[in-house]
Amino acid sequence: MTYHFKCTLCGDELDPRTTRYVCPKHGDDGILDTILDYAKIAKKTSPRKISDSRDFSIWRYADLLPIDDAHASRFAPPLQVGWTPLYRAQKIGAQLGLSNLYIKDDGRNPTASFKDRASAFVVAKARELGVEIITTASTGNAGAALAGLAAAAQMPTVIFVPETAPPAKIAQLLIFGSRVMLVKGNYDQAFDLCLAASKEFGWYCRNTAYNPFTVEGKKTASIEICEQLSPSPVGTGEGRGGGWRAPDRIFVSVGDGNIISGLWKGLRDLAALGWIDPLRVPRLMGIQAEGSAACYNAWKAGTDKITPVSATTLADSISADIPRDGVRAVRAVRETGGAYLTVTDDEILAAIRDLARAEAVFAEPAGAAAYAGLVKAVKQGLVKSDETMVCLITGSGLKDIKSAMRVAGQGTRIEPSLDALRRVLKS
Repeated sequence: MTYHFKCTLCGDELDPRTTRYVCPKHGDDGILDTILDYAKIAKKTSPRKISDSRDFSIWRYADLLPIDDAHASRFAPPLQVGWTPLYRAQKIGAQLGLSNLYIKDDGRNPTASFKDRASAFVVAKARELGVEIITTASTGNAGAALAGLAAAAQMPTVIFVPETAPPAKIAQLLIFGSRVMLVKGNYDQAFDLCLAASKEFGWYCRNTAYNPFTVEGKKTASIEICEQLSPSPVGTGEGRGGGWRAPDRIFVSVGDGNIISGLWKGLRDLAALGWIDPLRVPRLMGIQAEGSAACYNAWKAGTDKITPVSATTLADSISADIPRDGVRAVRAVRETGGAYLTVTDDEILAAIRDLARAEAVFAEPAGAAAYAGLVKAVKQGLVKSDETMVCLITGSGLKDIKSAMRVAGQGTRIEPSLDALRRVLKS
């Protein structure tokens, strides 16, 4: 084994051959970190070697993932996940007074969300383990990602989602052939039912944080950002800062906490390898909806103890009463010197419109929340104008057309004649 697990609560080290999900001492709360053998990684690969790769997907980072090369090439689903575009946001940057702002559009993944990263890796691990059925609970995006990636690998899935999930997301689940359970309840109830079902029927469970490999798939985004910000490979990864360029800050929306935990894990891996400067790890800026702010509340109170909330927000993808990866999500912000901010639903809706009209990036509410948080951080003087910042958009606006239409405006109905058009243009 080139890796082992470590409990985030007690620090116990566990063997992946005997432990699949969580620390036995703490049950479902005993979230596990995956600890890699950095010495072996450094012998096998380097920033230069990776940057020479023609595999423009998360699998270009196979040597930094807890799966060996042979298994990665054999078990990876045959869809391109990752290597999503990183745009220099010049117009928005000028509007906000920021000279080095970038937009990372993960809505360009196969099922149109960031969650494809985690699902691709979990499907690969499931195939490596020889399991037959994969299950997950989701507000929509994680389920759609699992349904799509599993379909590509010809693996059956059972997906649990709240019955209130946006129709576009439910449509994705169904069109990929998943068995879909529309739970008469919220995400947290769907999560608990999925856990119970996986234990009862022996299904492989992808649930966020409960499965330690979700964060490993998600960490590829921060590794990717650091590589994409580097104009060319510099050095071989030896010594401080030898390798890639990290931004000063990354803004990302936070719901159950697993995405920001994944970004943090990727940055820690790069720092441990010396591929980014360990003294200049990016500050992580976690953005939560005002009506679903359990991580923000804990960070503000100076603790990592998560107190449940009754989540209410139109941003369904970040609506969570109990963030399942909340402890690591709070630590990620605190230990990188970042901050949590909250944004209102109205600010999220405005961000959808403004981001689309300035940069032509169409974000769903949860993805746009990151940009709304960036705007608020600028107004509050929390960032410097010359800092290099990345705003991570986690899902496409096509996931939730109803929300987009609230701020898009209406088309003009006219008769099919030039006279009718002239009258409208004059008015």
